[in-house]
Amino acid sequence: MTDEQYEVAVVGGGPAGLTAALYTTRLGHDTVVVNRGGGRAAMMTDTHNVIGVTEETSGVEFLQTAREQVQSYGAEYRQGFVSRVEQTGADADDDAPRFHVTADEDTLGADHVVLATGFSDERPDPPLPRTGRGLHWCLHCDAYMFVDEPVWVMGTGEAAAHVAMIMLNFTDDVDLLTRGDEPTWSDETDAQLRNHPVEIVHADVTGMEKDDDGWLRAFEFADGTRREYRGGFPMYGSDYNADLADQLGVERNDDGTIAVDDHGETSVDGVRAVGDIVPGHNQIPVAMGQGAKAGIGIHYEAREFPRSTEEIESEGAVTEADVPAISADLLATAVAHEGHAGGPRTAEDEATGEGEAPADD
Repeated sequence: MTDEQYEVAVVGGGPAGLTAALYTTRLGHDTVVVNRGGGRAAMMTDTHNVIGVTEETSGVEFLQTAREQVQSYGAEYRQGFVSRVEQTGADADDDAPRFHVTADEDTLGADHVVLATGFSDERPDPPLPRTGRGLHWCLHCDAYMFVDEPVWVMGTGEAAAHVAMIMLNFTDDVDLLTRGDEPTWSDETDAQLRNHPVEIVHADVTGMEKDDDGWLRAFEFADGTRREYRGGFPMYGSDYNADLADQLGVERNDDGTIAVDDHGETSVDGVRAVGDIVPGHNQIPVAMGQGAKAGIGIHYEAREFPRSTEEIESEGAVTEADVPAISADLLATAVAHEGHAGGPRTAEDEATGEGEAPADD
């Protein structure tokens, strides 16, 4: 038994999940988004690389606007934790939902599930500056901030070594901090690294200084030295939030990401995955594109019409009583929306026949 039933359940309320929900809702499919909160986008103090969104927009503001937009089209948004997703045995043509989604105390039915659960960055031990004020997680987002500024990169693996060298494209002052741990990068990478002007600092970080505005000013080290930095990047890997994918038996790649096709389809029919949980650049515009393609892909699979010739033979021709193929709730929301072609129509308008678009001459 399910408390409520939807065509689409999106697990995760970041840019990828909300964009998928935006598309499925606007394409006429009853959709619920269940979001536990947090996430990498929510941590952003400023928004970079999202065309049309200015720098002073925080991640919290960006996501709030996105949630309101999705809800305005009729999607349901729930703050909650999804602990389980399981297949019911029904197929796409059954009236019963294909999936049961356990969200806190409720069990939701859904025909399609979108996993947008992302990952968490592995954090090094403190002392560390505040995220967005000297501690940064995305090179492609934040490297621009540190043009001609002193930068640190923290870690001992291949990623740390390569990011340190990449940062030389933006500044001539880059230190690689191993914090007393032995490097694990390859001999080839070591030779490459030593032929770039990156200073490797092995002493552990023991303290730090901040400016009055909270930005990092300098790190203090166990050997008694002090080094000034404006910001930097810890490179310790990612912890993928893939428990639900594993419950469903979804195929994963060697790096921990979920294996998907170009429209987010996984190895389990009816389950798609988007955003930082799948391979690709961890960027908001990329995540939004993945969400859009997943939403469109679901629409191709779930839409009622056109009815195939085989379906017409078995079910009959499509009648006026069969259309439009959109739920009463989404229909009412659509005709009342400010973006509706005929202008917003209220229930009273519907009863009186007013508020509709004028007929053609």
